[in-house]
Amino acid sequence: MVNSVVTGGAGFLGSHLCERLLNEGHKVVCMDNLITGSLNNIEHLFLNKNFLFIQYDVTNYIHVPGEVQYVWHFASPASPIDYLKLPIQTLKVGSLGTHKALGFTKAKNARFLIASTSECYGDPEVHPQVEEYWGNVNPVGPRGVYDEAKRFAEAMTMAYHRYHGVQTRIVRIFNTYGERMRINDGRAIPAFVSQALRGEDVTVFGDGSQTRSVCYVSDLIDGIYKLMMSDYVMPVNIGNPEELTMLELAKEIIALTNSKSKIIYKELPADDPKIRQPDITKAKTILKWEPKVKREEGLKKTIEYFRTKI
Repeated sequence: MVNSVVTGGAGFLGSHLCERLLNEGHKVVCMDNLITGSLNNIEHLFLNKNFLFIQYDVTNYIHVPGEVQYVWHFASPASPIDYLKLPIQTLKVGSLGTHKALGFTKAKNARFLIASTSECYGDPEVHPQVEEYWGNVNPVGPRGVYDEAKRFAEAMTMAYHRYHGVQTRIVRIFNTYGERMRINDGRAIPAFVSQALRGEDVTVFGDGSQTRSVCYVSDLIDGIYKLMMSDYVMPVNIGNPEELTMLELAKEIIALTNSKSKIIYKELPADDPKIRQPDITKAKTILKWEPKVKREEGLKKTIEYFRTKI
């Protein structure tokens, strides 16, 4: 039996990861303090004898008895609404939480993966973003609490790799969507879908020309799993390189929901990236991974999920 510990395992991505690991034959310990995660995301796993949930804040000392092979560090508020509301918790889980998770990994002689983010690139001056790009981040802006927490987490991960010889992996996650996202988490797709399903005005920030590249959750988890099982230690972008504007995305969602919603425009938030597109050459060559789910298919599944929640 392969043992995995997933921090932040009751979150959107963490819960999908727990599910994938169980399907791969792992015995999974899921840790989450539930400040942004939800038991609803994992309650269907409770009957699985290979799944254990522990409500715990991983900025404290982590202990799990017995053998552990893999530690997947996903604990962190991850949407702008969350990390603007929880700035200090976000910084603590990126710094103290990563330190505790790495110390635990070292003690267990396990392998570690940090869920980092495309936000490490900030408002990028290189397009598409390659892993060698160091980013353009405002450390004292409102988004800095998340961006710098993740950048620090990457530095800490590499320090444990170089100094202690811990087997580490770094995934830079680009915009991801799918079932179990929270309706009110402040990200574009949940906002657009919930507004369209309710027949409300759909809110686009700025003039809607800013771009994102959105990846369906099953593709993302597949890339992350392949990265953990690989021998590559430097950061790898995982995301869908198909770029589109926020205005295009809003129009697509209105069409797919058959909504009568109109689009309205609001001011762009501070330090909001104008462009976002992963270069996935490394993922393709090293991991033999690329996204398979077409956006229309993924959006339809996501819309059906949100219909049950509204």
